[in-house]
Amino acid sequence: MIRSSRRRSGVALTAFAALALTGLAACSSAAPGTGDGADGAVAPGVAESPFDLSSANADARPRIDPIPEAVAALERSGFTPIQEGKLTVAHSAYEAPLSFLAEDDNRTLLGVEPDIAQLVADGLGLEYAPENVAWADWPLGVESGKYDVVVSNVTVTEERKDLFDFATHRNDVLAFSVQRDSEIEQISEAKDVAGLKVVVGSGTNQEKILLDWFAQNEAAGLPAGEPVYFDDNAAAQLALASGRVDALFGPNPTAAFAAAVGGESKVVGTLNGGFPENAQIGVTTAKGNGLIEPVAIVLNAIIADGTYATALDRWDLSDEAVDESLVNPPGLPRP
Repeated sequence: MIRSSRRRSGVALTAFAALALTGLAACSSAAPGTGDGADGAVAPGVAESPFDLSSANADARPRIDPIPEAVAALERSGFTPIQEGKLTVAHSAYEAPLSFLAEDDNRTLLGVEPDIAQLVADGLGLEYAPENVAWADWPLGVESGKYDVVVSNVTVTEERKDLFDFATHRNDVLAFSVQRDSEIEQISEAKDVAGLKVVVGSGTNQEKILLDWFAQNEAAGLPAGEPVYFDDNAAAQLALASGRVDALFGPNPTAAFAAAVGGESKVVGTLNGGFPENAQIGVTTAKGNGLIEPVAIVLNAIIADGTYATALDRWDLSDEAVDESLVNPPGLPRP
């Protein structure tokens, strides 16, 4: 039986900023990873949040019973969990609504990634044991057996497939956001950013796309545009709100969340994170340890029965849904 709920709470814009400190870099090629914002007027600095950001949100996660096929596959695989009877999952609490810490205890992990991880653990007949780890630490942690899996906006790449196995669970989507009252209504191709100041994360997939578009504009005799870099998403959001930049280009979940919670921006275009290639996000395990096939069985079961859609809808990420979880699909090309 599926259990879920959505609560509304007033959230200050400063609280949102604290949750989204590194959103612009989430889809980095070195360190990876369309929703519209909420309509209506908002009080200065405060918006009505469509999300429950308290620790109570964890109790409202969708849950499932163990899936016999997945449990049997896990037993046949020979995989042994690091902690007996538990699935130890590495998350990086870096950005809402992917994975972040509850506003009332700064300890409970919330977001779509913990929701998905909980369902995977349930389906395997294991207890969900989340671990909040720095992004840079998950690869060695998974390889060394410190964590069973990582669910942290990890994009499937051909290079990563040398060391890890993947079961896809979301499409990697990027978004352009502008001020809510901006005259810019759509950004979908190079000419749409001609002459604009656009915030982008250094060393990310989105930076490669944006700089290529600026080069195309220059070649076509249009104003190229200017990339603008900030250390964190909070500063970028403030620059957008003050009019110092024209647009932000980063992960769609961060953009959609900012629009819904902050109320001062809107999403005006999305692209796949691997544009022009197709990029997907995957549950990630150590290469060849036998765990990825049982994980994919669970993911495909919850896709089929609608529980997966419930988990994504809780965070307004239904536009990033996959139709099927694939094991080690073609990833982004090697550098």
